[in-house]
Formats: sequence, C-alpha cells, structure tokens
Amino acid sequence: MAVKSLDDVLPKLRRRPDVEAPNLQAWDATDRLLLGTAAERMRPGTSMAVIGDRYGALTLGALGVLDPGSVSVHQDLITGEQALRLNAAEVFADGEAGFTQLPLGPELLEGAGIVLLQLPKTLAELDQIAEVVARYAAPDVVLLAGGRVKHMSLGMNAVLERHFSSVAPQLARQKSRVILASGPRRTGEPERFPVVEHLAEIDLDVAAHGAVFAGPKLDIGTRFLLTFLPSMRPARHAIDLGCGTGILAAMYARQHPGSTVTATDQSAAAVASARATASANGLAEQVHVLQDDAMATLADASADLILLNPPFHVGAGVHAGAGLKLIEAAGRVLAPGGELWTVYNRHLAYVPALERHIGPTQVLGRNPKFTVTLSTRRGTSDPAGAIAAAAERHGP
Repeated sequence: MAVKSLDDVLPKLRRRPDVEAPNLQAWDATDRLLLGTAAERMRPGTSMAVIGDRYGALTLGALGVLDPGSVSVHQDLITGEQALRLNAAEVFADGEAGFTQLPLGPELLEGAGIVLLQLPKTLAELDQIAEVVARYAAPDVVLLAGGRVKHMSLGMNAVLERHFSSVAPQLARQKSRVILASGPRRTGEPERFPVVEHLAEIDLDVAAHGAVFAGPKLDIGTRFLLTFLPSMRPARHAIDLGCGTGILAAMYARQHPGSTVTATDQSAAAVASARATASANGLAEQVHVLQDDAMATLADASADLILLNPPFHVGAGVHAGAGLKLIEAAGRVLAPGGELWTVYNRHLAYVPALERHIGPTQVLGRNPKFTVTLSTRRGTSDPAGAIAAAAERHGP
C-alpha cells in the first residue's frame, strides 16, 4: 500500500497488545506536530532515530512521508515495541516499512542527524535520553522533543540546556509544542545512569534508570507492602510483577534465600534497574530479571507467590485497565494454592477482580492511601485456612 499522507497512517494505528479503550488513542496531536516540524527541517536521506514512540505513529509516519535514510527506534515498553510491529503490518501491507528497534544507547544514535522524541513524563528520563543523544548522535544532530503543553514545564528546557548549546521552544499548535535542541555538549564524563542510592531504612542499594517509577527511592505503596514481608511464606518460585527497580524482588529474596525470584516488568528501564539492584546487593544468582508483557512468556501455574504493586495510570491518564490485566495474568501463572499479595490505591475497587481471577481474598491492611490484600489461587484444599494462616503470621 502506498502512503500519501499521515491520514493513510494514523487512523490505522491501534494500541494492542496494550490496553485498548474508547478513551485511549494510539496517536495524538504531538505526533502530527513532530512529523510536520521534521518535514520542514530534514533533508531526504537523513538518518533518523525515534525515541518514545508509543505505538508507532512517529516511526511509521516518518517512513511514510519523510523519506529518511534509515530509522532506528527505542521504546521503553515492550507493548509499544509489539504494537509498532503489528501496526507496521497494517500500514505497510506490502512490507515496505523498514526500521530497527534498539536499546537506548550508542547503536540507536550512531549517525543520527535528526531525533524525534515524545517527551517523557519525568525529568530524570529526559535527562538520560538527552545525555545519550548528545553523546552518541551525529555532531550536527537536531533533537525535536514534543509534548502536550499541559504536561510540559520550564524544567524540561533546563534539562535540555545541560546537554545542548541551543534550546528553542517553538510555537504551540493544537495544544502541543516542540522544543528544538542542537549543538550537543560532549563533556567526556561517564554516563550518570543508572543512579544508585543506599536506602538506609531497608538497608538496600537501589539502582534506577531515568524512566523507572520513583527513581532510586522507596515508593509509599512498596513501603507499606514490605511491612507484610515477615508474613509471606517461602516459595519455590516467587515473582515481583511490575518490578520497577526490583526492591520487592530483592527484599523477598533476602528474606527467603532458598526461593528463586523472577523480577518482571514491561519497561526496559525497569528491568535494567532491577538487574542492577539485584547485582548491587549480591542477589544476581537468585533474582532473575525478565522484560515481558504481563508474564506472557511464563508458564501456567509456574509460581507459588506473586507480589504486585499495580500501576493505576495508562500514559498520562488514570485507568484501571493495566492493573486488571496484571491481576488476570497472575491468576494464570499462580499454581493452585499460590498466593498473590497486592498493594493498591484505596480508591481502586480491585477486590471483585481478585476474587474472580485468583480466588478468596482478604484485606490484611489499610492506611490512608493504600490497601494490602492476600488472594489464594483456587485449587488449594483449604484456601480460607491459607489466608487465615497468613493473617496470623502477620498479626494485628
């Protein structure tokens, strides 16, 4: 199929295998603005890198209308990588699409004369991306960083100015804006990420890449769930689902040195952080790290215990779908009698889903912000007894 304009690309895009819903779209006005700005500034045949392309709008739009010499792509989420490949098959049914998906690093940026970036949510992630672009892209690289105006801040300009000599915000259009950065500053200093901090309250070294939730800190939901760690039974195979920096995986492994622990997340930054956290604490042999979409590659009934601190955002919007997807996946991967320990924001009504997909569920703790539940997978001879025993282990 020949692509004549973005209208031949964008309406065909879907979010699958990520959460799909009527209020969740696979592209936005920022994608259009970035591609339009690139069309005004790039020469045909220029090597391009695309970072933060959520579902393929930037990559497939560039290939369809910009005539780049080559396109390399980095997406932090494995669901984004999969969506790009699925959407490419729909948009370029004759196989014309050509892009390479790569980690954030030198191979991604080698020779890139233009970089398209959907601005990330955090300044730490932007800092790491800008550092890598300035370090490894072509000396005359132009970075076009775009976002929705309501999510942009002056702090983003300041971060970019640390890595580029020229940072020029462009006029806003349709509530989106592009920042043009050029003149990379190459200091020769070592890369700063992952950042490693020692958390004295749990005596753990925590490593964090820029895109990982909460950075090298202990988020308050994880802190609450850790108070139940003494009540958690030793498992042959335990899983930290949505592991982030791997704090839960590391602490459970330390508590139960005979258990094999899998730390898994859909985020490349999270799994790299969790791997570094395990290594920093001497747990690399016990904690295995896996990038996966809701444990899709793990076998049915293969885990005895799962720890879950589910997200309640999809992109910039509040949506329970991501957490529900993980709960359903936990029901598949838990063996009969296995335990799911979940901590979640109090306003989310997850208990019915936990009962439906896992089995008998008891609320073991509440504080002003969070709820902790214990669910036992159906199939055990005495699920009520298993929950009562865990509650007794934890105490009042």
